[in-house]
Amino acid sequence: MRAKDLLGRRGEELAAGYLESQGMRIVDRNWRCSEGEIDIVALDGDSLVIAEVKTRKSLAYGHPFEAVGVAKLARLHRLASAWCRDHELRMPCRRVDVVAVLDDGAGQPRVEHLRGVG
Repeated sequence: MRAKDLLGRRGEELAAGYLESQGMRIVDRNWRCSEGEIDIVALDGDSLVIAEVKTRKSLAYGHPFEAVGVAKLARLHRLASAWCRDHELRMPCRRVDVVAVLDDGAGQPRVEHLRGVG
Protein backbone atom coordinates (compact mmCIF):
# COMPACT_ATOMS: atom_id res chain seq x y z
CA MET A 1 0.00 0.00 0.00
CA ARG A 2 1.27 3.47 -0.87
CA ALA A 3 2.34 5.84 1.92
CA LYS A 4 -0.45 8.27 0.94
CA ASP A 5 -3.04 5.50 1.29
CA LEU A 6 -1.65 4.45 4.66
CA LEU A 7 -1.77 8.06 5.86
CA GLY A 8 -5.38 8.37 4.70
CA ARG A 9 -6.38 5.14 6.40
CA ARG A 10 -4.71 6.22 9.65
CA GLY A 11 -6.47 9.58 9.42
CA GLU A 12 -9.85 7.89 9.01
CA GLU A 13 -9.17 5.68 12.04
CA LEU A 14 -8.24 8.72 14.12
CA ALA A 15 -11.28 10.64 12.86
CA ALA A 16 -13.66 7.78 13.69
CA GLY A 17 -12.20 7.52 17.19
CA TYR A 18 -12.53 11.26 17.66
CA LEU A 19 -16.16 11.31 16.52
CA GLU A 20 -16.97 8.43 18.87
CA SER A 21 -15.28 10.32 21.72
CA GLN A 22 -17.67 13.20 20.95
CA GLY A 23 -20.66 10.91 21.49
CA MET A 24 -21.37 9.96 17.88
CA ARG A 25 -22.12 6.41 16.82
CA ILE A 26 -20.36 5.25 13.65
CA VAL A 27 -22.81 3.34 11.46
CA ASP A 28 -20.83 2.96 8.22
CA ARG A 29 -17.37 3.55 6.83
CA ASN A 30 -16.00 3.82 3.31
CA TRP A 31 -19.42 3.38 1.72
CA ARG A 32 -19.24 3.49 -2.06
CA CYS A 33 -21.65 3.94 -4.93
CA SER A 34 -21.31 5.06 -8.54
CA GLU A 35 -21.15 8.73 -7.47
CA GLY A 36 -18.28 8.33 -5.01
CA GLU A 37 -17.43 7.40 -1.45
CA ILE A 38 -18.44 8.51 2.02
CA ASP A 39 -15.61 8.22 4.54
CA ILE A 40 -17.75 8.00 7.69
CA VAL A 41 -21.49 7.87 8.34
CA ALA A 42 -22.42 8.55 11.96
CA LEU A 43 -25.39 9.33 14.15
CA ASP A 44 -25.19 12.38 16.38
CA GLY A 45 -28.40 12.28 18.39
CA ASP A 46 -31.19 12.60 15.80
CA SER A 47 -28.84 13.77 13.05
CA LEU A 48 -27.24 11.69 10.36
CA VAL A 49 -23.68 12.91 9.84
CA ILE A 50 -21.71 12.42 6.64
CA ALA A 51 -18.09 13.01 7.61
CA GLU A 52 -15.40 13.75 5.06
CA VAL A 53 -11.92 13.09 6.41
CA LYS A 54 -8.89 14.95 5.07
CA THR A 55 -5.46 13.95 6.34
CA ARG A 56 -2.18 15.76 5.76
CA LYS A 57 1.37 15.38 7.01
CA SER A 58 1.89 19.14 7.03
CA LEU A 59 0.31 22.42 6.02
CA ALA A 60 2.70 22.80 3.06
CA TYR A 61 -0.17 22.35 0.60
CA GLY A 62 -2.75 24.17 2.71
CA HIS A 63 -4.99 23.19 5.57
CA PRO A 64 -6.97 19.97 5.01
CA PHE A 65 -10.25 21.91 5.29
CA GLU A 66 -9.26 23.84 2.17
CA ALA A 67 -9.53 20.63 0.13
CA VAL A 68 -13.32 20.55 0.58
CA GLY A 69 -14.84 23.06 -1.80
CA VAL A 70 -18.30 23.74 -3.14
CA ALA A 71 -18.24 20.88 -5.67
CA LYS A 72 -17.10 18.36 -3.05
CA LEU A 73 -19.81 19.53 -0.63
CA ALA A 74 -22.47 19.15 -3.33
CA ARG A 75 -21.23 15.62 -4.04
CA LEU A 76 -21.30 14.75 -0.33
CA HIS A 77 -24.94 15.88 -0.12
CA ARG A 78 -25.81 13.71 -3.14
CA LEU A 79 -23.96 10.81 -1.53
CA ALA A 80 -25.89 11.34 1.72
CA SER A 81 -29.15 11.04 -0.21
CA ALA A 82 -27.88 7.93 -1.99
CA TRP A 83 -26.81 6.35 1.31
CA CYS A 84 -30.25 7.00 2.81
CA ARG A 85 -31.97 5.50 -0.26
CA ASP A 86 -29.67 2.47 -0.19
CA HIS A 87 -30.42 1.90 3.50
CA GLU A 88 -34.14 2.73 3.17
CA LEU A 89 -33.73 5.39 5.80
CA ARG A 90 -35.43 8.75 6.06
CA MET A 91 -33.37 11.16 8.09
CA PRO A 92 -34.72 14.69 7.93
CA CYS A 93 -31.82 15.97 10.04
CA ARG A 94 -28.66 15.47 7.97
CA ARG A 95 -25.44 17.35 7.96
CA VAL A 96 -22.00 17.21 6.40
CA ASP A 97 -19.00 17.53 8.70
CA VAL A 98 -15.33 17.70 7.79
CA VAL A 99 -12.63 16.21 9.99
CA ALA A 100 -9.05 17.36 9.43
CA VAL A 101 -6.18 15.22 10.67
CA LEU A 102 -2.64 16.59 10.77
CA ASP A 103 -0.19 13.76 11.34
CA ASP A 104 3.50 14.26 10.64
CA GLY A 105 4.30 10.86 12.13
CA ALA A 106 6.58 12.35 14.77
CA GLY A 107 4.22 13.63 17.43
CA GLN A 108 0.64 13.45 18.55
CA PRO A 109 -1.73 13.81 15.56
CA ARG A 110 -4.04 16.82 15.66
CA VAL A 111 -7.74 16.32 14.87
CA GLU A 112 -10.00 19.26 14.03
CA HIS A 113 -13.73 19.03 13.36
CA LEU A 114 -16.06 21.38 11.49
CA ARG A 115 -19.76 20.64 11.95
CA GLY A 116 -22.39 21.38 9.34
CA VAL A 117 -20.13 22.84 6.69
CA GLY A 118 -22.56 23.01 3.85
